[in-house]
Order: sequence, then structure tokens, then C-alpha cells
Amino acid sequence: MSVGIVVVSHSRALATAAVALAEEMLNGREVAIGVAAGLDETTFGTDAVAVKDAIEEADDPSGVVVLMDLGSAVLSAEMALELLEDDAARERVLLSPAPLVEGLVAAVVAAAGGATRDEVAAEAAQGLLGKTSQLGDVAAPEPEPEPEPKPSAGKDAEVTGTFTVGNAHGLHARPAARLVEAVAGLGATVTLRNLTTGAGPVPGDSMMWVSTLGAEHGHEVRVDASGPGAAEALAQLQALAAAGFGDEG
Repeated sequence: MSVGIVVVSHSRALATAAVALAEEMLNGREVAIGVAAGLDETTFGTDAVAVKDAIEEADDPSGVVVLMDLGSAVLSAEMALELLEDDAARERVLLSPAPLVEGLVAAVVAAAGGATRDEVAAEAAQGLLGKTSQLGDVAAPEPEPEPEPKPSAGKDAEVTGTFTVGNAHGLHARPAARLVEAVAGLGATVTLRNLTTGAGPVPGDSMMWVSTLGAEHGHEVRVDASGPGAAEALAQLQALAAAGFGDEG
């Protein structure tokens, strides 16, 4: 099971479209997403009871992260928590201040990869990283000294390799999501650096941070991986890159 996600919006059309966009990143994986949006198909508004029902629908022992658009959506989500009769269920819910659309995309990818509730919320909160980086308003973590490549690929080895971005539009949202999916659950710590531009290093388990690399067609990306699944993680990423990250365009 994975962390559940709830979308609270004044507009049902907006929420439905946002969920459809986020599900494009899942590559067939499943994440429970509850929606409480609009008073009906065409009337704007929010309803605390509907939010409560959506939380109960998405509830999971791993927790629930609620994303809201603005104003009364936040108030309705807060009221919904009070309406929950199960104290344990209430404790599992986290209301996130993340941007609705970008945060939702980030959250579902993290949840599908097995992240905890707090990790999903943290990833959602970083939902604007890719956009602000592209516009020049945010920097990736400070670069660390280049580690020496390690030839060993034993159980707990540190391995280093590279791949070239071959798909036409680079590591945009869907390819970044595929990259994160490829290393999820392998037990490896993966960092990435864009050798062409010098961007990075960034964590390979965060779709939002991967998007800050600005990796375009033809760019070379360095992978540093450590831990039990390091060699497999490197191999997975190189194979994924060779296949164009499953990107059709």
C-alpha cells in the first residue's frame, strides 16, 4: 500500500484535470487519490463533508496527504479533520501547503515509489522547484567535491557511471518520473549531476530535484550510487536512458 492523496479544489473540472495530469506520471502504478471539488459539476465551492469522505476513501495506514487550492478549501479541509470520528485516522492526515497542480504531480510520484507520508508531503512542497529553476530563481544543492569513481560493484559498493539523454525533449516531467520510478525500492542512494551544464548534484529519488538538472537532448548525466542496490540502480538508469525514458516525443 502507499500513502493516499486527497485533492480539495473549488472546481471539479480543475481537480479532475489535475488528477489526470498526475496519473500520466504513474506509468501504470496505482495511488489512491480522493477528490473533493466543487459543489457539483459546474458550481464552484468546497464542502467539508465531501472532504471528509474523500479522506476516508484515500485513507491508508501509511497516511494521507491533502492538497488544497486556496481560501475556503483550506478551511474545509481543517473542518473535515474535526468531522473524522476515528482519532487514529485523523492523526494519519497531513494538510499540505504545496501548490495544487505541481504538488499533486510530485506527491503521486513519491507515493508510488513507496515514500512515507512526511516524505510525500516534503516532495509536494518542492513542487515549484522545476519551474523556478528553469526560470532562474532557484539553485540546486551546492555541488560537492567530485568523488573518485569506484570500480567495485559488490553488495555495498559505490558505483559511478553516465548516460546520455537521447529523447528529444530531455528530462521533462514524464521522463523524470520514470527515472525516479526506476530507482525506487532498490535500497540505493542515487545522486545525479548534469556534466554538460554542471548542474547538480541532486537526489535521484526526487522528481522535482531531477527536473532542476535542466537535462536536455544530448546532455551527459553522471550517476553516483551507493548501497545494496547501487549497481542495479545504475544499470536501470542506463537502460532507461537508452530506451529514451519511455518518451514518445
